[in-house]
Amino acid sequence: MTLNIQIAVDCRDPHKLADWWAETLQWAVEPQDESFIRAMIAQGFATEAETTTHHGRLVWSVGAAIRPPEELDAKPPARRILFQTVPEDKTIKNRIHWDVNLAGGDKDAARAALEARGATYLWTASQGPHSWHTMADPEGNEFCIS
Repeated sequence: MTLNIQIAVDCRDPHKLADWWAETLQWAVEPQDESFIRAMIAQGFATEAETTTHHGRLVWSVGAAIRPPEELDAKPPARRILFQTVPEDKTIKNRIHWDVNLAGGDKDAARAALEARGATYLWTASQGPHSWHTMADPEGNEFCIS
């Protein structure tokens, strides 16, 4: 039996970062159920202050998730990245990071495209014949592209 995994990413703006990573990985932002959110507010389990509007839809303000598009209807999802709010900014190096395999795509072109969308180039490294660019997403989380 294999297990499912969710990776949680602490951030300041979960909806913006979920959109950014969904585009980067060619994944999809997981839809949130507006009627469920409204029902939780009506029943007193949540408040309007815990919601926001993102792309014209009512969503929980504290989190957003992404999944591969073919897994959007899976329950539970096999692979999911959850972006959740925390009050503090990132201050030190990540202890875990993503390695984004470009499936043969040009890493220099990918670097330029990511920088145009708000990523920061940090450095280039290599090991034997393999090389990669280390980048940071718009909130400073490190990742590599190769």
